[in-house]
Amino acid sequence: MTEDILPFRVDIPDAVLDDLRDRLARTRWPDQIPGSAWDYGTDLAALQSLCEHWRTTFDWRAAEATLNAFPQFTTEIDGQRIHFIHARSPHADALPLMITHGWPGSVWEFMRLIGPLTDPTAHGGRAEDAFHVVAPSMPGYGFSGPTVEPGWDPRRIAAAWATLMARLGYDRYGAQGGDWGAIVTSALGRVDPDHLTGIHLNMVVARPPDPADPTAGVAPDEIEGMQAMARFQADETGYQQIQGTKPQTLSYGLTDSPSGLAGWILEKFRTWSDCGGDVLSRFSADDLLANITIYWVTGTIGSSCRLYCESRRTGGSAAVSARVEVPTGAAIFPKELYRPPRVWAEAAYNIVHWQRYPSGGHFAAMEEPDALVGDVRTFFASRR
Repeated sequence: MTEDILPFRVDIPDAVLDDLRDRLARTRWPDQIPGSAWDYGTDLAALQSLCEHWRTTFDWRAAEATLNAFPQFTTEIDGQRIHFIHARSPHADALPLMITHGWPGSVWEFMRLIGPLTDPTAHGGRAEDAFHVVAPSMPGYGFSGPTVEPGWDPRRIAAAWATLMARLGYDRYGAQGGDWGAIVTSALGRVDPDHLTGIHLNMVVARPPDPADPTAGVAPDEIEGMQAMARFQADETGYQQIQGTKPQTLSYGLTDSPSGLAGWILEKFRTWSDCGGDVLSRFSADDLLANITIYWVTGTIGSSCRLYCESRRTGGSAAVSARVEVPTGAAIFPKELYRPPRVWAEAAYNIVHWQRYPSGGHFAAMEEPDALVGDVRTFFASRR
């Protein structure tokens, strides 16, 4: 094992991209009931249009250049390769901040966050709002490559993040995350509280303090959020069942077929975002494809899905095993998958900041980057 930190640049061989375009050209498309649109899952016409753009127009080299504009590195922690962006602020007193993505995302989610966070004076902020940003690819995701052994659940990832921050020389830092990034950031608050100044979440997972009376202390305008969570659990968690039980079976099709991979991911970006049913109203085709292509060229869709299985095997992905005492801030977006009432969150976290926003969904870093950056700045302003 080596603790060396090695420079990294994204440079996918032309042969990989040629093969991708060839596979897209030879896609064997399924049928679809006329007029059913998205009722049964990803709409055929929408996916065909995206895949044709992927094959003929999408410029992966431009996406590579965007990624490579930030300093990137790899290191080995607990036997696993870890890729990360480490963008230091020009402001000497910047606070180190780890930001963690989720599924089916990647570090691409943060392309519009890193500049404003590291150099706020160039983006309408103050020098005292500056952060040194560390944005890792989770084990099994993207440029970290596939996981090589069982057991990479959120707590183990959080322990790796604590090791990474220490290895970078940061003994006091903040952390932020959404989706799995929120679960990992919450776990980080439990495994490394002595070094964390605070954690910030844009997805809060919490249970009712009194399961027998879940509405106790709940504000009337929070009931809709509870109802939305119930609908999500009932109608939108089939992917969790397969990824949490048989991810290897799923991985063959998604690793071999780029259109299959795109269809699996596109449906989540549409369903989970505040897009009113029009996914391209919230995300450009190029942004969607940059994220999807990261999974394709690294062959990590299967290992990314394993996180669901590993988490289930160690007690469940959503359970908050112990109260997080580290000061916690939350940005609540109206189309987020989980929007627990504040009283639930306060039972699970040391909530010191709670801000609700009028628009935005699960992919806040891409949907509402300005709001998310502003909320992160506001929360950490008193935690520096």
